[in-house]
Amino acid sequence: MYRCEREAQMQTDTMKDLLREIELRQDQAERSSAEQLLHWASERFGSRMAIASSFGGDAVVLIDIAARTVKNLRVFTLDTDFLFPETYELIERVQNKYGIQVERTRPSFSPREQAARYGDALWSREPNLCCHIRKVDPFKAKVADLDAWVSGIRRDQTSARSKAKKLEWDAHFGLVKLNPLADWTSAQVWDYVRMHHLPYNTLHDRNYTSVGCMQCTRPVQLGEDPRAGRWTGFKKTECGLHASE
Repeated sequence: MYRCEREAQMQTDTMKDLLREIELRQDQAERSSAEQLLHWASERFGSRMAIASSFGGDAVVLIDIAARTVKNLRVFTLDTDFLFPETYELIERVQNKYGIQVERTRPSFSPREQAARYGDALWSREPNLCCHIRKVDPFKAKVADLDAWVSGIRRDQTSARSKAKKLEWDAHFGLVKLNPLADWTSAQVWDYVRMHHLPYNTLHDRNYTSVGCMQCTRPVQLGEDPRAGRWTGFKKTECGLHASE
């Protein structure tokens, strides 16, 4: 019993030390470029850090930068079984370009099993539940073995994301979160893509400004918000991975 209590106390102390470290490094992280932040994180967390990629434009930029700065680069994606063919094609192109194997994380339920349990087209009735099953739960299982995850979110994407720090503690999933592109703009992302001739999802050429699952993504119309094409008809702007938002 005493040994268990001692181990629990050691874990608590370790967590406090990590939280203190993150807090002390936040100002420095804000002054750091994406390259500098990723280099530090690579040295600090090693192979227990991974990039979570949705394979949007910013995600490919992040992988390109990390390929030059991160040792033992790890990239994973949430394969919901509902991604566009263009997204799967891009994953293959990225793997070939950078010589990496993207780790694909899938839900516990197949589409058929989900339909049997919750009814057909769950996304059209309860998109939050569908996202939870096909994204949040698989993500939680994946990061349970990590100390840090890297996201490509930017502050200019939504009002909620405007408060994202480049380095922060993700209390929802219990690990460090890095947002190296937080202070980038959409224009900077696409300038970088063109300058470095990066592969990107061809759906972007057809007014899909934000790409998710096939059933919940449409092209945006002139004058619409860039994320208006996600979950049309619902007051929903996030899948649930960025819980602090």
